Amino acid sequence: MKWNLRMVAAQRDIWRPTQLQTVLAEVGFTPSLSKVAALWSGKPVTVRLEDLDKICAALDCTVADLMQAEPESYLASREQGERRVAGARHDHGTAVRPVPGSGRGLRGLPPN
Repeated sequence: MKWNLRMVAAQRDIWRPTQLQTVLAEVGFTPSLSKVAALWSGKPVTVRLEDLDKICAALDCTVADLMQAEPESYLASREQGERRVAGARHDHGTAVRPVPGSGRGLRGLPPN
């Protein structure tokens, strides 16, 4: 997902997190400045739906204005970064095996 908060805010002549905080307060949403700055500075990992409604009300926009799906970038990163699981086969048909460590810092075998 692409987070477009700064673009939507700029279209409403809002250029700083403190200005956004003031606009949010007008609709009864009073997040801390650090939370507003986090929303402003980058793509949030999570946003509560209730908060998203309040942001849309304050900026007079829709959720589609704030977020844009980017399925192509997800699929590309998925194809590039597939992780191999222990025991998976390489192209040569041999199983992947864990490599033992150097033995430093490991306990010896328990007594018989």
